[in-house]
Amino acid sequence: MTRELSVRAATLGDLDAIVELRLALLREYADHPFYAHLRPDVRLRAYELYRAQVSSPYETIFIAERSRRVVGVLRCVDTATSPVLLPERYCYISSAYVADGERKKGVLRALMGAAETWCDERGLGEMRLHNSSGSRDARAAWSALGFEVVEEVRRREVHANSTTAARAHSARSIHGAR
Repeated sequence: MTRELSVRAATLGDLDAIVELRLALLREYADHPFYAHLRPDVRLRAYELYRAQVSSPYETIFIAERSRRVVGVLRCVDTATSPVLLPERYCYISSAYVADGERKKGVLRALMGAAETWCDERGLGEMRLHNSSGSRDARAAWSALGFEVVEEVRRREVHANSTTAARAHSARSIHGAR
């Protein structure tokens, strides 16, 4: 018999589980050019970031629980588009992750059900997300949930020497302090 799955909006009391799952997501993509280089203090930064996200009035992190254990996470952000485009706002889905032993058991679909309700409550008629092009499972899951590919993200490294990079960082710090 399958244990019952529940989905709810996360609270600050869920922060430990959110950090664990979202760091697991980053580690799963350790060979991805965007996510391969985690900072040494990633856990501390993760707590600060996710605490702010859980507290934000513009976003909600949903968690899926089975037997009182958090097995999935998904973040919804009420996002403004360009002032020259419609719709004016959409739901940006990010940081979706389901624990290994819980995959292909309806967890992501249940999280998306909560996300759709959240969109309806906010009057948002569209969802968008980015997923790794290198993950066949991720591409298949999002396609099965009705998402279509409409854009590509491209990346190009620019090789600045360390002195130039240090100066640029210093200048940003000085100008940001005003």
